Amino acid sequence: MVRISRRHAVGAALVAVGILVLAPSPANAHFILMEPASWMTQDSLGFPEKLGPCGDEEGGTPTGTVTAYHPGDTVTFTVSEVVYHPGHYRIALATDPSMLPAEPTVTADSTPCGSVPVESPAVYPVLADGVFTHTAPFNGPQTVQVRLPTDVTCDNCTLQIIEFMSDHGLNVPGGCFYHHCANISISGDVSDGGNADAGMVETPDGGASGDDASTGDDASPSTMDTPDGSSASSGCGCAVAGGDAPITLAIGGLFVAAAALFRRRR
Repeated sequence: MVRISRRHAVGAALVAVGILVLAPSPANAHFILMEPASWMTQDSLGFPEKLGPCGDEEGGTPTGTVTAYHPGDTVTFTVSEVVYHPGHYRIALATDPSMLPAEPTVTADSTPCGSVPVESPAVYPVLADGVFTHTAPFNGPQTVQVRLPTDVTCDNCTLQIIEFMSDHGLNVPGGCFYHHCANISISGDVSDGGNADAGMVETPDGGASGDDASTGDDASPSTMDTPDGSSASSGCGCAVAGGDAPITLAIGGLFVAAAALFRRRR
């Protein structure tokens, strides 16, 4: 019988813990629409979000939520990019989802998702483009305010926000983009702020506009929070550290080592 010393057993357990904690798990770039209220339920990675125009693949349940606004109102958008890729966001409005603008044409570079033109100034149905341009992970959820047009009313409009990811392989479906939408109504009198043109009001977290730009240097490097214990399959080929799964496995390794020591002492 091979006898294992206590020192060797503890050493092996610590090595196993280190390997399990540091081992990465594959994941794609994803974002969650936090506000306005999404038209569809979202999981901890933002699914469904691949199929345009609104994340129309299976996986969610319609919320039935319609958020009410007035013409010229300012809409606050908050997104949480739970897995990072460089790129930017675009916001658009349509009285019917079928009337949302097409995704920008992608020019390949070292990866299929190289760059796309940014509409500056934005022209309806695009309300804002080049939003949250970044080349490093955000330090938390990002917020931007976008003003609705004064001459559009509807009972059930679609507000769309899409993420373009540069330096990225093609998702199937979705290509270089992820998509979320919110259902809104626009009725009543023009709001007090309605004299200004529709579009981006402010971008407190580094949003910008420009021609043929896909990335910028406005974001601050930081570590993104990732959903605990969540995973999703896709063809991204990128990786982030896993959630609680490595820690759980590491604790299991410690129990195995303890059991070996206990058997030896008996």
